[in-house]
Amino acid sequence: MSSMTQWIDRSPGFDIDAPVLRVCDVHASFRTRSEFVRAVRGVSFDLARGERIGIVGESGSGKSALALAIAGLLEPPGQVERGEIWMAGQDLLQLTERAMRAHRGKRIGFIFQDALAGLNPVKTIGSQIAECIRTHEPAASKSAAQRRAVELLTEVGITGAERRVNEYPHQLSGGMRQRVMIAMAIANEPDLVIADEPTTALDVTTQAQILRLLERMAASRGCAVIFITHDLGIVAGFCQSVCVMYAGRVVERASVDEIFANPIHPYTEALLRAIPRPGAGKGAGRLMEIGGAPPNLALLPAGCSFEPRCPLGRGKEVCVDEAPEAVSLRGDSPSPMAECHFARDRFSALAERRRVDP
Repeated sequence: MSSMTQWIDRSPGFDIDAPVLRVCDVHASFRTRSEFVRAVRGVSFDLARGERIGIVGESGSGKSALALAIAGLLEPPGQVERGEIWMAGQDLLQLTERAMRAHRGKRIGFIFQDALAGLNPVKTIGSQIAECIRTHEPAASKSAAQRRAVELLTEVGITGAERRVNEYPHQLSGGMRQRVMIAMAIANEPDLVIADEPTTALDVTTQAQILRLLERMAASRGCAVIFITHDLGIVAGFCQSVCVMYAGRVVERASVDEIFANPIHPYTEALLRAIPRPGAGKGAGRLMEIGGAPPNLALLPAGCSFEPRCPLGRGKEVCVDEAPEAVSLRGDSPSPMAECHFARDRFSALAERRRVDP
């Protein structure tokens, strides 16, 4: 346990077995003079302590808007219209901005996609990490916070931390800057870390190192991780469960194993067909694009948002006229869920196929 443990103030009634995060029917939008964009539409999920969940989907599916809503960082013209986001016995959406600032950094750490943009170019990395610490623990001395910054840089794999702590962001490589962002995110032992496309701009070797680092941090500290990405390959190797988003909705939610072995929603199946599969034979490795384009979130259809692109439901009356409801596919908890008119039929067919040909 780190030397920072004595600084962590767990609220009365803290329950290690309770979900670290509960998102309930959250709706978020962007309103301008010309249009009203419904970016997040009724998203709900629980996140257990230490769980790593991937939120995936094409650009514009609502992934980042959801992450910003959870962290209280959705700025005008964006707004959370309704819903609940529970953490440590509090609905974060009911907190004042001042109270929410106390949550961010202490209970919630955020890792941004562009580390260079997320760091102050005129401050040393050590002073920025120390600032994160002292913001939430004013009693900590500057020297203690600086020592802790060195510890954190060492923990995230930066060699020569005693020297690097006095360097500026531009003096570090992209991978090292991302490690600094991780150090800042975990500086106050948060219960939740939100990583929004943190490896997009990195080469594959550095990307793998960052993912191993995040996995180790989650395992050793027990913090939950929300990993926002469009890369299902990363999800397969890093996450334990998946929420697939389309047009602001979670259209399928299940464990990683279930999603990759038996996708239920046609959109999930299409996403999986669009990723390369190492070792596939000649011709079998060809990527299958998803035809069409995501819907305009300011002009959503009455029925299923995926219907115009869906090989299963395109043109079918029920899909054109009625929005599908979320369907729990098993009786256990947590049960996989899919939002499709044909979800139960597809699930039953897959179960029968496994029974006949295990």
